[in-house]
Amino acid sequence: MPDDVSILAMLGVTLLVLAAVAWTAVLVLLLRRARSECAARRSGRGLPGFPRPRQAAPPLEAVELTPAEQDAFAGLVRRLGRR
Repeated sequence: MPDDVSILAMLGVTLLVLAAVAWTAVLVLLLRRARSECAARRSGRGLPGFPRPRQAAPPLEAVELTPAEQDAFAGLVRRLGRR
């Protein structure tokens, strides 16, 4: 320890270095946790404690209309278009 530096100054520098190391360690841990949670969301596993999202709508269906049904639908559209 140099003679011209007081004990309080050395103690202050030591505490600042220890605080910086602790802050860096906590920051690394938080970033790793956030990265693992982000990877869990991308994998589709989801977060524990949250329900899985429901399907928004049933899958689309298509049905071929007969010519009589097509004519009836065209007549309905014409009648509704007049109003």
